[in-house]
This record gives sequence, C-alpha cells and structure tokens, in this order.
Amino acid sequence: MSSPAPPNSPESPRAEDSLESAEKAWEGHPANPFNWPEKKKWGIILVAAAVTLLVGLNATAVTTPGIVIAESFHVSDADFPHSYWPVTVWNTAAAFVPMLGLPLLENFGIREGYLALYLVFILMVIPQAVAPNFATLLVSRAIGGAVGGILLNSMEQLCADLWRIDKERNLSITVYTYAYVAGVTLGPVLGALVGNLSWRWVFYVQLILHCALFPAVCAIMRETRGAIIRRRLNQKSTNVTSPATTTTRPPLSTLLYEAITRPAHLLISEPVVFSFTLWAAFCFGLVFLMTQSIPLVYGTTFGFGAPASGLVQLSLFIGETLGALACLPQNAYHTRSAARNDGVPVPEARLALSIPASVLGLAGGLFWYGWASGNAGETTHWMLPTAGLALVGFAIMAIITAVDLYIADVYARFAGSAISAVAMGENIFAAWLPLASARMYETLGYAWASTLLGFVALGLTAAPVALWWKGEWVRGKSRFIGEAGGT
Repeated sequence: MSSPAPPNSPESPRAEDSLESAEKAWEGHPANPFNWPEKKKWGIILVAAAVTLLVGLNATAVTTPGIVIAESFHVSDADFPHSYWPVTVWNTAAAFVPMLGLPLLENFGIREGYLALYLVFILMVIPQAVAPNFATLLVSRAIGGAVGGILLNSMEQLCADLWRIDKERNLSITVYTYAYVAGVTLGPVLGALVGNLSWRWVFYVQLILHCALFPAVCAIMRETRGAIIRRRLNQKSTNVTSPATTTTRPPLSTLLYEAITRPAHLLISEPVVFSFTLWAAFCFGLVFLMTQSIPLVYGTTFGFGAPASGLVQLSLFIGETLGALACLPQNAYHTRSAARNDGVPVPEARLALSIPASVLGLAGGLFWYGWASGNAGETTHWMLPTAGLALVGFAIMAIITAVDLYIADVYARFAGSAISAVAMGENIFAAWLPLASARMYETLGYAWASTLLGFVALGLTAAPVALWWKGEWVRGKSRFIGEAGGT
C-alpha cells in the first residue's frame, strides 16, 4: 500500500488546491497581459507594427539602386544578377536565424531582447550606408537580415501574448501582416524617392527613421510574456501566484532543438503546412520578384528609369491596402461561422476571401500584368499592367493573412512551429526566386513569363479549395492537429 503524499508535495490535495487558487488569481491579476487595458495593448502592437514596416523597408529598398550599387563596386550582372545578392543574403539569414532566436525571446523575455535586437539592427544600417566594398555591404546585410527576421516574426508572438482568443487577435494579426507585407513592398518606393541623391541615402534615410522610432519603442514596449512576468513577481514577493514557481521549464537546449526540428517535421509530414507554406511563400516571393520584373518590363516597354519603376511598386501597395480592408469583413465572417458549428468558428471560414482572391487576384492579376505589358517594342499604356499589379497585391495580402490565421487555429499548441515553417519558406522564396526572374522574362517574353506564374498560382489554389471542401476530414487525419487540440 502506497503512503500518502507529503502535505507540501505537488501531488497533495493541499498543493493542488493552492495551485488552482493561484491560477485563478493570476487569471484576474492586473499584471497579466490579457487583463491590460486595450489602449496599452494597442500601443505595443502599433509600435511593433512600425518596427515591422521599417525593417521590411530595409529588405527591399536596396533593389531600386541595385544596378548603381553594383557598378560602384565593379560588380557585373552580365552573367548572373549579382546586384540582387544584398537581398538574397538578407532573406536567407531571415529564413533560418529566427528559428534559434525566437525561443530565446520566449524563454528570457520579449522586451529586453526586442530592444537589444532592434538596436543591433539599427547599428547594422550604418555599415550598409558607408560600405567601402561589396563584401562589407553583404556581411552587414546578412547580420541585419538575421536580426530583422527575429523582429519581424516576434510580432505574431506579441499578439498571442496580449489576447486570449482568436476573435480578439484577428485585428492585431491583420495589422501585423499588413505591416509585414507593406514594408517589403514600399522598399523600392523609398529607393525611388531618394535614389537620385545617392544610393547611400537610401540607408541614411532609414537610419534617420529608425533613430526617430527607437525612443518610442523603448518607452512603449513592455514585457508581454505572462510566464516571465509571473516569475518576476514571485521573485519579488510571496503572493497568490507563487505556486507557479514549482513549474519546471524545459532546458534551453531542448527548446532550441524543438525550435529547429519541429518546423521541419511539420513541413515534411503535414500536408496542410507543406501546401500552405508553398502558397504563402509564392505570394511573398512575388513581392520580391516584382522588384526585378517591374524595372525590366517598364524599362524596355515604357522607357521607365529605375526611380519611375520603383514608384510602380505603389500599385502593389494600394492592392495590399485594399486587401487589408477586405480582411476585416472576412474576420467577421469567420466569427459568425461559430453559429453553425456548436459555438466554435469553422477554421475553413478563414479561406472564404483568399480562395477567390487567389484565382481572380493572384492568377488573374498575373495574367493581366503579363498580357497588358506585351513585349519590348509593343505599344500599350503603362496603367494597364499596373492595374494587374494592384490585383496581385490584393491577393497577396488576403492569402498571407488567411494562411497565418488558419495555421494558428488548427495547430493551436504547435502553431508557433507551424508558422515558423511558413515564415522560413517565405524568406527562402524571397531570397532565391527573383534570381531567375530576369532570365525567365527574357527567355519566355514578358507575357508568357507572367502567364507561367499565373498558372503556378492556379495550381497552388488547389490546396485551400480541397480544405474548403474536406477540411474537417483532413484535420481529423492529422496527428499534430489532434495532439494540439486545434479546432
């Protein structure tokens, strides 16, 4: 016969009652981020969105003066688009380093790590501006991309830390996605506006903007990890939350191992993660591909110079803005779907906007852009393909938002790992897909190159259509979704 548990052991009834009481006390505690005033929460979200947008600018602003930069360092694009390497190294670092960096933020706290990373990012803009050679530019860009990737991906964790349920997080995730996509889209526009001064001013202007924003980040950003706040309260005094100190955390080595292996495992073993990663990564990669396609198409067909071609990217931004506004009724539709599903929103309701947007906006916009562009020497008005680009921008925003929210819904406890897999795919496509764009457009012609991309977009739409039709069955077959307790 087993002996009773000691009175103070975690298994004893007294300890269980104390732990339950502490959990209830923490749920209503004013220090719990879930209980903070909405004004405080949105202050953090908006300042983080501003950082996200400015970091995104750094990823692509270098593309507009890319040829000028290459020429100043005696780098030739004759055999290969070497001028795109500053973007490739940035996104490659942003694809892999956050898998190690984000668990450290989650384990040791968001605020201090976020501020330190942002300061390092600002410092890395300086050598980009004053680089004496191409190697210095590439190294500083790689470090900036590594740090920037963590900053970009950490905002999604901020949203999860501040709101308990999906309905409350919908708007903040939409704001995050908009800042994320709009930042990289507006980079070439910034390059176009200041590139005539000197290509170095593309970075000087960014440095000025970051230095102006940094004091606001220091003043407004707070620690949002509930477990970290609770642990610090327990260290200061003995209170109703103290039983949480008995909870053991996994070793850091375990957290890092899972942060690396679990996204890869999900990507390989989960058809939903794999197909949605391809879908979102193709969309995100298109933003970067257009930094190479637009100067080529508008330069040869319409005689646009690099600054004017950079301004054409505004059409993508306008489309993304309209897409962000369209996501608001889409989020409301998802919430209303709970009425027909025993009070729980249907995950596939997240896809109601993105599926037609993928067919009509993404594929249709690419077809429009391609055939309205014609080929070198053909006479069309530059506004015709530009309208097609706006459709593409609308679809990109709708799709990336839907993918993030759907993955978060169905993978619940493993959502961080699943979204890490998607983010890694997005940055890999952004890094490497545009390297082939110039050769593809020159070989196939402007119309057929964009048509090929449009057919790829149609093919990728098959996955969300299948989920719309048989989503419940697919979710039922997934071991990860079952273990995660996803909807």
